[in-house]
Amino acid sequence: MSENSFTIDTPEAMEEFGARVARELRAGDVVALNGELGAGKTTFTRGLGQALGVRGAVTSPTFVLARTHPRPAGGAPLVHVDAYRMGNPAELDDLDIDFEGSIVVVEWAAGMLDAVVDEWLEIGIVRPVGGVESEEGVEPRQVTVTGHGHRWADIRLD
Repeated sequence: MSENSFTIDTPEAMEEFGARVARELRAGDVVALNGELGAGKTTFTRGLGQALGVRGAVTSPTFVLARTHPRPAGGAPLVHVDAYRMGNPAELDDLDIDFEGSIVVVEWAAGMLDAVVDEWLEIGIVRPVGGVESEEGVEPRQVTVTGHGHRWADIRLD
């Protein structure tokens, strides 16, 4: 398991980080996003989706649980999952997601992937409480990237 941490200063930088991660992804990859409400999980996924060239706006799938975004230029579709309302990994498995043929991003993924996949890239985003805002009124985010499994053993994304 590899891990690295860094600071992301703005929402635009979070989208750029999502684009950076997208360059590493291929069919069968799973990205687990964890962080409180408003931490930047969907902002990250929006940047990732734009870099992949997916069709449709990437928005939080809270009320639909999972949204599939095809890639008109070809390649594995992006499946964006919100596991907030799921009680256990079996509910994620019940969605019948094509994990092998898709790039899957799971928001609120803590404890949801162990029983479903063997390898994933975990991204934890911490929004400081009472932190110092920049001149633009934005609080920087602390991001920790942890690779699980052989595929992500040596990942460096900072």
